[in-house]
Amino acid sequence: MTGIARLQNPSAGIGFILLAIVALSGNDVLIKFLSGGYPLHQMVFCRSAIGIAFSLVILQLEGGWSLLRTATPDLHALRCLMIIFANMTYFAALAVLPLAEATAVFFVAPLMITLLSIPLLGEKVGPLRIGAVVVGLLGVVIMTRPWASDASRDVSLWVYLLPVIAALAYALNQVLTRKLGVSSKASAMAIYIQVGFILVSGLFWLVAGDGRFAAGVENGSLVFLLRAWVWPEGKDMYLFLALGVNSAIVGYCLSAAYRIADAATIAPFEYVGLPLAILWGWLIWGELPGPMAMAGIALILGAGLFVFLRERQKKRFVVTRKRLHRRF
Repeated sequence: MTGIARLQNPSAGIGFILLAIVALSGNDVLIKFLSGGYPLHQMVFCRSAIGIAFSLVILQLEGGWSLLRTATPDLHALRCLMIIFANMTYFAALAVLPLAEATAVFFVAPLMITLLSIPLLGEKVGPLRIGAVVVGLLGVVIMTRPWASDASRDVSLWVYLLPVIAALAYALNQVLTRKLGVSSKASAMAIYIQVGFILVSGLFWLVAGDGRFAAGVENGSLVFLLRAWVWPEGKDMYLFLALGVNSAIVGYCLSAAYRIADAATIAPFEYVGLPLAILWGWLIWGELPGPMAMAGIALILGAGLFVFLRERQKKRFVVTRKRLHRRF
């Protein structure tokens, strides 16, 4: 029995992914809410510094400091870079895009996982799943409207491309999570990510923490990246604390979900984040996607669910054939 086979626990994986998506949705709301007064790298630093404290407690419960030892530090470093890059690009877009639209475009990540599984994992992907990926990407095109002039847009086209780039980095991260989860505990993998965030955001503070690079910049995403650090005031202190707690929940639960369950089983549950984003956008900011955006969202959602349902169907067929073969 292989290490991956021993890790299979679909029910727990689904529970972890649902908890992670609810926490991620809350994280997006907090980031967008605070983006008007604080720089992204400050929020990332604070949430990771708080989150790592919770992650260290979980590490002790799972086995202690020895769990941080790894034989593949290079792959863990690459995984850290992918998730950091995914977060930075996605949140930069979130500062200026409606919450539902940024979330929907980012949800091409599961489709990208399907494509990446061909060269990176050697998996065979049939024409039906390739067709679904094409449909999902068509949904992104409809939402981003590359044919529209800049004058008719609320934000520029390149801002819409940020969550697409984030989705690609996130897809690479999840492929690595599944590979590394055979020998690494979820708490250790979460701590590696938190340390990576602290180092990168600390570097941002050293280089741009005084806000000198934000002078004269008008683009909202760049201002969010380059704005000077400001000490949180009043209730914002509690919002930063909530970011840290959310960070610990997301880091642990995502790693645990993809570590103990097959991606084809749990990934469809990530789409719970899409109706949550629409709900929060409407309740907090009064944002509702227009007809074009809704059409794109429907295509992305439908394509993603089809890919994973098809993948589960194919896996059941393979398992059934193996069992039949053993009987004779």
